[in-house]
Amino acid sequence: MRLSNQIKPISYLKAHAAEIIRNLGDEGDPLIITQNGEAKVVIQDIKSFEETQETIALLKILALGNRQIEEGKVVSASEVVKGIRKGKESL
Repeated sequence: MRLSNQIKPISYLKAHAAEIIRNLGDEGDPLIITQNGEAKVVIQDIKSFEETQETIALLKILALGNRQIEEGKVVSASEVVKGIRKGKESL
């Protein structure tokens, strides 16, 4: 994906909205809209957006796990297994 091909002024968006929406679904690449020469908005198809949101959620989970490891808030797998076995014995 070359972002340089995906940068358009807002006037292009106004004049080609239907075509842009069609192409977003086909290509999946985001479109960057500029206003007064500055990037202002990123437009992407819904599938790509959902994938991006899922990726962000997974990265947040990984970051949380790493933070918990650094803070020592972890239990070894063997301790977890022992706890599970102990719980079954008491039933």
